[in-house]
Amino acid sequence: MLPPEGPASSRWPTSDIASDGVLITHMTTPAPSPGTSPAAPGSPPAADPASRTSAAPLPALTGRRIRAAVIGAGAIGRGSHMPALARLADEGETEVVAAVDINADAVKAFCTESGIPHAYTDLEQMLREQRPDLVTICTPPTLHREQTVAALRAGAWVWCEKPPVPTLADFDAIEAEEGLGGGPYASIVFQHRFGSASTHVRRLLAEGALGRPLVAHCQTTWYRDTAYYAVPWRGRWQTEGGGPAMGHGIHQMDLLLDLLGPWSEVRGMAGRLVHDVETEDVSTALVRFANGALATVVNSVLSPDEVSRIRIDCERATVELTHLYGHSNADWTITPAPDVPAAEVAAWRDFGADVPSSHLAQLRELVASMRAGERPRSSGADGRTSLELITALYKSAFTDTTVRAGDIGPGDPYYAALHGGAPGWAPAIDDDGDMSGSTEEASA
Repeated sequence: MLPPEGPASSRWPTSDIASDGVLITHMTTPAPSPGTSPAAPGSPPAADPASRTSAAPLPALTGRRIRAAVIGAGAIGRGSHMPALARLADEGETEVVAAVDINADAVKAFCTESGIPHAYTDLEQMLREQRPDLVTICTPPTLHREQTVAALRAGAWVWCEKPPVPTLADFDAIEAEEGLGGGPYASIVFQHRFGSASTHVRRLLAEGALGRPLVAHCQTTWYRDTAYYAVPWRGRWQTEGGGPAMGHGIHQMDLLLDLLGPWSEVRGMAGRLVHDVETEDVSTALVRFANGALATVVNSVLSPDEVSRIRIDCERATVELTHLYGHSNADWTITPAPDVPAAEVAAWRDFGADVPSSHLAQLRELVASMRAGERPRSSGADGRTSLELITALYKSAFTDTTVRAGDIGPGDPYYAALHGGAPGWAPAIDDDGDMSGSTEEASA
């Protein structure tokens, strides 16, 4: 994630402006095929079998460059996705064949400065004409589902910015559209999982070298002022997807899950303490993991001393990561218990050549998975786990109950909306039937 940008223009309709302040492509949800019924509200639409098989067989991805297209010509596309794609292009792995944005001037300028041959304002047209192997999505979460489904149905793999989608219903609908074997698959940008240090620590934990994980802490305490939330689409369920748990803390929570494995139950609290928003501006949670470890989680946009932190206390050592928007080897420390031999400690602290967490590190692994025809990390069930935990955190906070893994499915109000329709948290319905934000002080 990039450092916070300045206030974006508010002259555009909220549905037309991306999280980095640029316009993005609209699409319409495909109509059901003849003979099928629309999905019931709150449940994912059934995948249309014809749509999954009508595309031409996937082209072989060996012996040639992977053809990529970037959706969204704003800060994330320009500053994170394009540099990673360009680096792999220099290595002979990729070529960027097109970019899409509803703002014609923006996408033309993006293509000119990046050397991209084709600029589009229509996603469907681009998919039809360019037939990319990989589509990278850099738009707000409310559009991720329909854009991802369109790309998958066109036979393209997808690499989509976080948050993946606003709800578990949306995520499951996307997964239903993935290839039946060998792809295409949709992967989420969780770049904090990738890099030399996180790979090294994950291996130490998986092998049991540090002993059993016992206690953990996951902290994303950032600061966003009133000017940040003055932009109309921020702080709203429909356009931003959620508060700091969803939009800011998801990276550290995802990394914690990647290191410790499946969670089993969560007890959460949330508050709207400072900002005039629909969502929370702070949340806390107690999480129990399947391996027995207990963790605390704090997500805040009220914290002037900004930090992102993960600490895991194991039987034989404490592992700690302290950073802000990305980490390298130097940001990790391993503190051994007193009786651990020095030679073993030295081996633990040898992270190898420094590969920082980055879009490039994840994209490199994704391209390898594409060439092998294998499901990439942070896709499918592996990509869903952090969204499920965040959904459970919200349900726990708003209902004052403990929520267990697997509890939230079709028919549960939180499956189809993170606010779950909870009084004081769900958007209010005005006399015309339109949703308007509840901005009264709330806590849970």
